[in-house]
Amino acid sequence: MAQKHIKVQLIRSVIGTKQDHRDTVRGLGLRRMNSTSVLVDTPEVRGMINKVSYLLAVSEA
Repeated sequence: MAQKHIKVQLIRSVIGTKQDHRDTVRGLGLRRMNSTSVLVDTPEVRGMINKVSYLLAVSEA
């Protein structure tokens, strides 16, 4: 069975956010504004996305 993937894009700046939120964004593989990353849809990744959802745009990949 093929794994589901999700595409995340950083749409807001991490300037002025908490350090652990910045670390979470970095952990998702995002570096700068409008950078995108395609990730395997796991509960761990979903939790990271939920934590910083106000900074991201999420879509199916």
